[in-house]
Amino acid sequence: MAGKNKGGNVVKTVRAMAEPLAADLGLSIWDVRFVKEGAEHYLRIFIDKEGGVSIDDCVNLSHAVNGPLDELDPIAESYTLEVSSPGAERPLTRDEHFEKYVGSRIQVKLIRPLDGVRDFKGILLDYTDGNISFRSDEGKAFVFSKKEASYVKADDFTDPEVDGKDE
Repeated sequence: MAGKNKGGNVVKTVRAMAEPLAADLGLSIWDVRFVKEGAEHYLRIFIDKEGGVSIDDCVNLSHAVNGPLDELDPIAESYTLEVSSPGAERPLTRDEHFEKYVGSRIQVKLIRPLDGVRDFKGILLDYTDGNISFRSDEGKAFVFSKKEASYVKADDFTDPEVDGKDE
């Protein structure tokens, strides 16, 4: 179908359409992804809100976007719409994600090892112009570009009051 959006344009178009609908429901859009897995295409909208996302939030946004999405018709292929929470280990991918998590615990996996280590847990100290300032649980502070990380995720499973402290 000529004129249909591809990849990143689908994501931008859907995000722009879904954001005001999510806001009306007291939600924010964490991320939008359009992916092909095997022979199937999936449009995934990840939502967030203070206090956490419920199944009802997912259902309500799914219902809210269905009509406008059909009307907008940004995707040539048949696809499955999924609306969910980004989860406890939510990936930090957008500038606003990093800005929101400054001072919080994160997990980092670097593409290339730093002093022989690729996986770190610790505190996000700062995020400026795509550069991540980070202090590992071992006390090492360093700065690296977001492009140097294969992923950065929220670390909601490590309790700094328990992990890393001998009592």
